[in-house]
Amino acid sequence: MPYDEGHATLMREELVDIEGITEKKMFGGLCFLLHGNMVCGVHKGGGMARVGKSREAEALAIDGVDPLSFTGRPMGGMVDISEDLLADDDRRAEVIALALTNARSLPPK
Repeated sequence: MPYDEGHATLMREELVDIEGITEKKMFGGLCFLLHGNMVCGVHKGGGMARVGKSREAEALAIDGVDPLSFTGRPMGGMVDISEDLLADDDRRAEVIALALTNARSLPPK
């Protein structure tokens, strides 16, 4: 299985009341989009969030967040989320809030 469905459920529950959220399989996992712009997702071993470059340092200060690097090069504005963070309601909400702020700043696709 490419990602943990339990982690996907945690993300889904965090976003359930937000109009415009859709799900799409990407990056070997499952991504959640707001009006076509990526907010966050889950992959094997954890998750990710698109917080934007201006919020990246704030996100990286949260325990369990690291730069996202699928290819060995960090992807600016994207962060990796540990399984421990996904299990922590407060930290997960904090990272998703940063990612939602970023997605809301972008034009719909």
